[in-house]
Amino acid sequence: MTFSGRLYDQLQPVWRRNHMHPFVQEMGAGTLNLEKFRFYMIQDYLYLKDYAKLFALGAVKSDDLAVMGKFAALLHSTLNEEMSLHRTYAARFGISKEELELAKPSPVTLAYTHYMLHTAQNGSLADLTAALLPCMWSYSEIGKELSRVPGASEHEYYGEWIKMYSSEEFGGLAQWCIELLDQLTEGKPESELVRLEEIFLNTTRYEYLFWEMAYRMEGWPAE
Repeated sequence: MTFSGRLYDQLQPVWRRNHMHPFVQEMGAGTLNLEKFRFYMIQDYLYLKDYAKLFALGAVKSDDLAVMGKFAALLHSTLNEEMSLHRTYAARFGISKEELELAKPSPVTLAYTHYMLHTAQNGSLADLTAALLPCMWSYSEIGKELSRVPGASEHEYYGEWIKMYSSEEFGGLAQWCIELLDQLTEGKPESELVRLEEIFLNTTRYEYLFWEMAYRMEGWPAE
């Protein structure tokens, strides 16, 4: 069994909680409160700023030119496609460019991105890949699941999100990261695999916390 297959099998209970979160399910049904989605888009925009840095670090930590080039492509895709979608949504929700750029990360956003960056900067390429993979992998799966809900892809506000993350292009990028992790873990001792599994589990948990934060629109406690 590949390492990604092992992760997928062992962590299904945690994994499925993300897919079944009310934010995700209500987005697919078209019943999600627009203010919650607005809050999510701002926080996800801030998240993507740091997430993109992981791809830059991936290029730095790799000695393989093909891998370096793919990480560069992922960086380009995040900065110029995903974040473009967020800016489009921002305009649709009346979020000014100034509001978007001056927004501050919530505690969950800050903790999640800092955990990934700390792991990436202080660990190996395998550590970095294990940390960033749950976001891409789960978004690809969630996008595809929601695209099968009748009318979800045509929703006035959520349809473009669903189309983007269910696309073959995004799915291909996620699959490349899955295959990279499998290559990097081939022949590794069990002790290292257990450590990588913990990293993957932690960022999978952070994915749930991010959905929960957005659904509850949780910022910092009032001072």
